[in-house]
Amino acid sequence: MTEPAAVTSPELAPAGAGKATTWSGRARSRRRAVSDRLRGGDLGLLPVLAGLVVIWVVMQILNPVFLSSANLTNLALESVPVGTIALGVVCVLLVGHIDLSVGSVSGLSAAVLAVLFVDRGLPAWLAVTASLVLAALIGWFYAQVHNRIGVPSFVITLGGLLGFLGVQLWILGPKGSINLPFDSGLVAFAQLQFLPPWLAYTLVVVGAAFVFFLALVLVVHYVLSRTSFGKSMYAVGGNMEAARRAGVDVKAVLTTAFVLCTTLACVGGMLSASRLAAANQSSGGGDVNLNAIAAAVIGGTSLFGGRGTAFAALLGVLVIQSISSGLTLLNLDSAYRFMVTGGVLLLAVSLDAVARRSRVSHGRA
Repeated sequence: MTEPAAVTSPELAPAGAGKATTWSGRARSRRRAVSDRLRGGDLGLLPVLAGLVVIWVVMQILNPVFLSSANLTNLALESVPVGTIALGVVCVLLVGHIDLSVGSVSGLSAAVLAVLFVDRGLPAWLAVTASLVLAALIGWFYAQVHNRIGVPSFVITLGGLLGFLGVQLWILGPKGSINLPFDSGLVAFAQLQFLPPWLAYTLVVVGAAFVFFLALVLVVHYVLSRTSFGKSMYAVGGNMEAARRAGVDVKAVLTTAFVLCTTLACVGGMLSASRLAAANQSSGGGDVNLNAIAAAVIGGTSLFGGRGTAFAALLGVLVIQSISSGLTLLNLDSAYRFMVTGGVLLLAVSLDAVARRSRVSHGRA
């Protein structure tokens, strides 16, 4: 006797069976896609996330104060200025270039803000606008020198590093420092009043400056991942000639990338000055420049161009600030911080180089 045919019609299948099959199939497809990307060298944010977890665990073991609410609040707020600058560095690295002057531009922007707001008595919004316009013009100038003359961005921005540092010192004049009023909105935005420990964890999330930084990261992430301009940036950084042949206006993309970089450096400089309630000769100096570039690279942005996300700035600066905060709590000299940060940077670049070779071997470069 012939067996009855198996039920294959969706209408006759048990309720929810098709949906369950679809969900399980999608889950398997996602796992397979992730596995294929990892085997192909596309590590994404995995290395920096793992590194951040390891750093936090080690620092917490060495000093239980590390993950305290007060220290996490301080760590988050200290990450904002450098992280904002690093976000601009991500933009310029994506198109295969670099800006070595972000520290000087941030310091110059802080000086311009302080002079216009305090010495000249202009409204805060006008002083901020003037600083942003100046920074955008600097980025535009960099792009014109590169696009029209062909000078490498490394040389252009190295000249900018020295030149704009001199302009900053000239603007500040003999006194070398200008204090911002504590009752101004700028300082109130970047600084936070004392809160009881039980509110400090919440403060990390809702603090105005940190939320502003997160909003910037999300906006840049949306532009890079959801707009045609963002795709053009990846295309230019991946293969400039191929992008040009595909109809991408390479010069316009490069110009926008440099303008974004210097503008975000300006924002970071103003946030730093507002947090310290002062702009001085050391604003934007020290290790600000190197930390911003290191944060972008440690966060997963490729030095070869064409790979990286806005979240690289966020995660990279958290790694650097976590190292700095942890070693400070251990009462170790700053020399150790530089050595550890340098080692982490070298490791990040090495991982990127290895991943790039793996992608090439798998035909995904």
